[in-house]
Amino acid sequence: MNLQTETINPEHQNLDSLEPLDLVTVLLEDQTRAALAVFQARVSLAYAVEQAAQRLERGGRLLYVGAGTSGRLALLDAAELPPTFSWPPSRVVALLAGGREAMWEAQEGAEDDERAAVRDLLEQGPTPNDVVIALAASGRTPYAVAALEHARTLGCLTIGISNNSKSPLERVAEIPILLETGPEVISGSTRLKAGTAQKIALNTFSSAVMVRLGKVYGNRMVDLKATNEKLRIRALNLVLGLTQADEDSAKVALEQAQFKVPVAVLMLEQNVSVEQAVLRLEGAGGRLRVALEGDK
Repeated sequence: MNLQTETINPEHQNLDSLEPLDLVTVLLEDQTRAALAVFQARVSLAYAVEQAAQRLERGGRLLYVGAGTSGRLALLDAAELPPTFSWPPSRVVALLAGGREAMWEAQEGAEDDERAAVRDLLEQGPTPNDVVIALAASGRTPYAVAALEHARTLGCLTIGISNNSKSPLERVAEIPILLETGPEVISGSTRLKAGTAQKIALNTFSSAVMVRLGKVYGNRMVDLKATNEKLRIRALNLVLGLTQADEDSAKVALEQAQFKVPVAVLMLEQNVSVEQAVLRLEGAGGRLRVALEGDK
């Protein structure tokens, strides 16, 4: 298998001779290709979003799988969902080859351990409602491929994100997402544009899924966790922007709603109690727009 991500880039064989400005320019110009690679994969990404949202609506979880740079990017995306969208931590899992220690220190050989991949997956008790997303720049990392292949036999939705075509990961994934970034400026250093493309793809995928699940109203991130002063101010501004309430009324509603913006908005817009607002939101599947429009 010819790995484009490992190929020597003929354009930059004097990289170590460049002056700082030229060196930075070369690296940045090459990074711009990452976004283009993800844009070209947008049809596959959109299909993955649609299918994943359906599974998650039924109570499924997001399970990310990866090794090395890909695994760390997967772990980062998983870690950001609970604070950003109030996604339940119990419904997002990241399996990193070599365990959490591999986040900070390379665990040699862990990415080749297929048995560990299957064991790590089975420890999570995957069900057909779960969505398993495996990432590997090469597309052939044994840990990622084995986990995804086994997840598919269990009926999970399987999504494979890779940077090389005709890879094992592409073959075993129900929904393959190919990010063709080509050779790196520093040959084989997939933490560069291959990793950037994966990060953009993960940002796009998980954000779009959360929008589809009603975690966003308009383009406002309303289902946030106001765990500090900055976020409490943000929550207040959201309520003020979505209602006709004055600041004092918005603050009272937010406090009564335990700083849950959708609940506070419903209380103010529909003149209902906290309990009634919670019930209406639950009846709308957590979607603020549906709950608000149901009153019209």
